[in-house]
Amino acid sequence: MPSLFRFLAVLAVIAGAIYGTMWALVVFVEPQERDVTIRIPSERINPPSTGAINRSKK
Repeated sequence: MPSLFRFLAVLAVIAGAIYGTMWALVVFVEPQERDVTIRIPSERINPPSTGAINRSKK
């Protein structure tokens, strides 16, 4: 049983370190805003015509 408590204590210390790191990042790091430009090729917006006409027969 002592090894279980030791294992749980080690997991608690690791979880605390991760939580403390995340808290420090939230408190001390300020994100920088910047413009983001994504170029989309015109082929993706207006695909080239294949010349085939899809007509349904009645």
